[in-house]
Amino acid sequence: MRGIDRATVERFGVPSTTLMENAGSAVARFVVSEYPRSERVGVVCGKGNNGGDGFVAARKLVEAGRSVRVLVLCDPTELTGDAAAMFKAMLPSLHTQNVSPVMVREAGGLDAADAAEIFSADLIVDAILGTGFRPPVSPLYAAAIAKMNAAAAPVVAVDIPSGAEGDAMRAAGAGGRSDRARADAVVTFTAPRPAHVFAELTGGPTVIAWIGSPVEGITSQLGLQLSTPSDFAALLAPRALEGNKGSYGNVLVIGGSLGKAGAAAMAGFAALRAGAGLSTIATPRSVLATVAAYHPEVMTEALAETKDGTISLGALGTKFDALIEGKTLAIGPGISRNSETAEFVRTVVKSRHKAMVIDADGLNAFEGATDTLNGAGRVAVITPHPGEMARLTGLSIAEVQANRLRVARDFAREHELIVVLKGHRTLIAAPDGTVWVNPTGNPGMATGGTGDILTGIVAGLLAQFPQRALEAAALAVYLHGLAGDLACEAVGENSLVATDLLRFLPAAFARARKQISESEVRIHA
Repeated sequence: MRGIDRATVERFGVPSTTLMENAGSAVARFVVSEYPRSERVGVVCGKGNNGGDGFVAARKLVEAGRSVRVLVLCDPTELTGDAAAMFKAMLPSLHTQNVSPVMVREAGGLDAADAAEIFSADLIVDAILGTGFRPPVSPLYAAAIAKMNAAAAPVVAVDIPSGAEGDAMRAAGAGGRSDRARADAVVTFTAPRPAHVFAELTGGPTVIAWIGSPVEGITSQLGLQLSTPSDFAALLAPRALEGNKGSYGNVLVIGGSLGKAGAAAMAGFAALRAGAGLSTIATPRSVLATVAAYHPEVMTEALAETKDGTISLGALGTKFDALIEGKTLAIGPGISRNSETAEFVRTVVKSRHKAMVIDADGLNAFEGATDTLNGAGRVAVITPHPGEMARLTGLSIAEVQANRLRVARDFAREHELIVVLKGHRTLIAAPDGTVWVNPTGNPGMATGGTGDILTGIVAGLLAQFPQRALEAAALAVYLHGLAGDLACEAVGENSLVATDLLRFLPAAFARARKQISESEVRIHA
């Protein structure tokens, strides 16, 4: 972020004071919008640029009609640069309310009546430390953080909760650190740091506000990309008037078995809901009628089966080769772990078909045989949950969960395919090491069938945008989670079922298109 800010100022000519003005203004806008009844606001400022953002927020909150008190954790002479300029600009606003900032230089000063008034406000703005912080926290700052943590008021953090480290890749352990501030919401700027996405800094929203850095100046040295609707604008653009069903791809779902017909049916219909022009489900002959009864829009194709009602090796041959020609394959939903069916899966995947998504028992077919799972020279996407990833890698589920980013990135590189590692903050890893992080979704989606629907959405978007496979996969995950969020709003976490995602996917498309033009992004806990 320091490099991005430097480039914004030096290459693009945006004054650093403009960035600070926009940052503090974004904080004030959030407070006014989200906390309309919090009339008395306390703003606690450190001596660095985070404090400078706080000074701007205080001024803007006064202009919005709030009663504002400011606590500054240093001597005024210690303020420098933009922070000093914004402190000076704030003073006339405070004087209109007949107050001055409270200056505290030692921890004991926080017990004085004027400082205590700030911690008893209706809302507290934490502008002590930003993402450039490295431990330890000074005694004065630690004492101020303790006061905020003990306060009854909600806390809105500027950039990051004070004392949190911006590079953190996982949540703090039980209890966390006593010198880290709590936060009910975070307003950060330009782009998130790893902690904003992975460290569970707040139980509320994290808002990413644009403050003036040009898009071309925003780069990640970590190879991480947070999925936002603006990243998918081209894929969400209106269709050409002359388009027809042949313009939007043809998906073939290969799956289903006795007792698991619904998995293939959901995947096939999800491909259509995602915009594919055509969708066919190839399934064992004995379950074809069940699959066909789900959705009249989906075509079906009967395949030879084993005595257990799963797809057999007898399904292979010239007829099958003609069936898969020109289609995007989705192989695995409901296909079973029958040994002959597993061999069928491995044979199809090794056929070097140009575009496919592999999921569920389609992935389990490669347990102990991952050397044959490779996407070189084609588009191959796998969508494992942590258990399936553990079977593919030989790791324990705990090891996968503890090292999700490394595991997904390494597997994508080694096997030259796109890995969608499902879970909280689903990761979409590319062979070149780039990883997209998905912010949508909720625990209500932890129910049978949601993965099958994701497989269908990925295949449907991949069929439409084969030249933009990574973006298509990332968009599929984003829309899948967003549909889950919309469904959760309607039915709650406990009652959410997989087919609710199909019902709310159209609304997810509409919401994503609307969000493209918005000036901020929100990540929810």
